Amino acid sequence: MEFFRIRKDLPFMKYALIFNVISLLTFLLAVFFLATRGLHLSVEFTGGTLVEVSYPAPPDIERVRNALATAGYQDAQVQNFGSARDVLIRVTGTAGADKLGERLAQALTAAGGPAPEIKRVEYVGPQVGKELATDGALALLFVIVGIVLYLAARFEWRFAVSAIIANLHDVIIILGFFAAFQWEFSLPVLAAVLAVLGYSVNESVVVFDRVRETFRNKRGLSTAEVINHAITSTISRTIITHGSTEMMVLAMLVFGGEVLFYFALALTIGILFGIYSSVLVASPLLMWLGVSREQLVKPKKEKQEAVV
Repeated sequence: MEFFRIRKDLPFMKYALIFNVISLLTFLLAVFFLATRGLHLSVEFTGGTLVEVSYPAPPDIERVRNALATAGYQDAQVQNFGSARDVLIRVTGTAGADKLGERLAQALTAAGGPAPEIKRVEYVGPQVGKELATDGALALLFVIVGIVLYLAARFEWRFAVSAIIANLHDVIIILGFFAAFQWEFSLPVLAAVLAVLGYSVNESVVVFDRVRETFRNKRGLSTAEVINHAITSTISRTIITHGSTEMMVLAMLVFGGEVLFYFALALTIGILFGIYSSVLVASPLLMWLGVSREQLVKPKKEKQEAVV
């Protein structure tokens, strides 16, 4: 399925150096913010207190957030849990956690409306947060190694190196945005980062498949011309796939509320930079690493005539 077809190949590789300089500057800026400002980690990673309360009728979540902010809990995270009447509150820090549930209930009651019932209070210690951070880093590492092995086995090592550099470029830029603006980095955001890795490599595989196919079917083209043809011939598919995906993500971003906001925001950044990196970062790297037709097309062996 195609919305349109471009008859003449666009000269993407003519501007490859410009694209990669832009990518390098963006990457270095993201690393700078990560090194100087760091990530604003959520309760899952830093430790804190989880309080579950239940109301007689579904409460106004925004009103609950405002009541907690007025009481001094500016970083409190509030979301529905299980049903519309049940609310889960996350508060950083564990100081005085034994009476925290009562204090939160008093703050919510003072704001007006029915008094909530405390159903449970749980503490997440710093050690648990450290383990979650370690497990998340290991998950990211395993995904990266798996992608490299898959691409090296399916194509050739030059394809694997190009794709993983482009994908890591996306991950660092997402983290750089969260560090620069001090957006909260939580477990859902980590899940979005892992999803972006797989999503971005899919686009790279589509372009790489077309590169290999062009090398096999068209002789006399330079490597740059082959890559230009591969990118041009997959543009319609790229617009359809990423456009439809981004529509769903934007729906979560606009209508999903505070709970899904940063998850959808991380996916949006990842999708936009994933398109850019898969086409305009991975492909030039592949060209500069010296990919050629001889590496992908094995010469046919001539059958020796049987000697009578």
